[in-house]
Amino acid sequence: MRLTVIGTGYLGAVHAACMADIGHDVLGVDVDPEKITALTEGRTPFYEPGLDDVLARTLASGRLRFTTSLREAAAHGEVHFICVGTPQQPGSPAADLRHVDAVVDGLAPHLPASCLVVGKSTVPVGTTSRLTTRIADLAPAGVRAAVAWNPEFLREGFAVEDTLHPDRLVVGATSREADDTLRRVYAPMLAAGVPYISTDPNTAELVKVAANSFLATKISFINAMAEVCDAVGADVATLADALGHDSRIGRRFLNAGIGFGGGCLPKDIRAFTARAEELGVGTAVAFLDQVDAINQRQRTRTVALARRTAGGDLTGLRVTVLGATFKPNSDDVRDSPALAIASALHHEGADVRVHDPEGTANAQLAHPELSCSTDLLTACQGTELVLHLTEWSQYRELDPFKLARAVRTPLLIDGRNALAHAEWRAAGWTVRALGRPAPTNHTDADRPHDPLRTTVASPSTEVDRTTALA
Repeated sequence: MRLTVIGTGYLGAVHAACMADIGHDVLGVDVDPEKITALTEGRTPFYEPGLDDVLARTLASGRLRFTTSLREAAAHGEVHFICVGTPQQPGSPAADLRHVDAVVDGLAPHLPASCLVVGKSTVPVGTTSRLTTRIADLAPAGVRAAVAWNPEFLREGFAVEDTLHPDRLVVGATSREADDTLRRVYAPMLAAGVPYISTDPNTAELVKVAANSFLATKISFINAMAEVCDAVGADVATLADALGHDSRIGRRFLNAGIGFGGGCLPKDIRAFTARAEELGVGTAVAFLDQVDAINQRQRTRTVALARRTAGGDLTGLRVTVLGATFKPNSDDVRDSPALAIASALHHEGADVRVHDPEGTANAQLAHPELSCSTDLLTACQGTELVLHLTEWSQYRELDPFKLARAVRTPLLIDGRNALAHAEWRAAGWTVRALGRPAPTNHTDADRPHDPLRTTVASPSTEVDRTTALA
């Protein structure tokens, strides 16, 4: 089929390349000529594992090309996918739909025949209905353009896999014809047994924000439990293990740490609450305000833990932050908890150096006040406190004995509760984390590492700086 993908950012570039990879004739569209030039030359504008190979393969096949012209897109496509961003409005929690509206306004007047316009961006419920009216008003006489919503569920770092092998496809269409068209688009996935959920547009729009709200709630719940654990000396990792054995709850997303970030979860839960208020059902999702507040509080709690670990004062302390991106296998630093913490440490007077396998360039642009390094040992040389804030596999595979020889003081805060704490302690490190008690003689905290059960020192214990840095 002839498809257009309008917007070649993270979502659009992946969707365009993958749709071409399964055999469609795809035209990618963007207003940024530099981005279009890079993609045409096979250069991805961001880091995503596997995308370079798919892009090169589909460009060479001739099934994928790029343009800046919406007129060209209108002439090309049987199906037009809208994949532009819907960021948070400045000064408001609501979603900013200017880019979505600009696509519709630019595309609709050029539509030469009947077609299907499909939204993949995350939008407030009711958007499909509004855009259907807008396209009908702007399209040439005689053109019948249907609108459907097909939300994306991509995980950064796994986006190619999630596009080619999704765990479900959700389609909100107003006609059988539109639904049939999308079944044709996704025929290889359907043949492989991927569940296909056909519903109305309002439900399809709600699926994405509801899914993100649920994940955010689960993450903030375990972080709230970590705060309680700190108050009573309990172990949030053991608590999470016990909860996870209940099949109704499950263990995934119950890892206490510095919280979630990125370009989706934070702004999506805020936009959901704003839209619910507009619909008169704000009280139904009012709990999401607390989910957001708990998440933000994890950042300040981590800074407070660093301050206590340093003996109460961060001024002049040499600090190394491991991780700049909001999650591993990405170079995305949007609303990164790691960078927010690093910046807060800097503003408290610490000498902060940041290392990340892929995100240092973006981190430097976002926070020029920070010193960023692409070499891990250089970033750690002579440091007095190390904070592990992004779960890159490179950090889990670090040799704590080797790193101990590079630092001045072997103090570690594991902000993700993801390292083998017993192994780090054996190498001479003092390890701290939120929601974790200090090991005692009658606990198994220092047994061989179990990735679901690790233990660190209590953040409630004050440490004299002269002793901590000796």
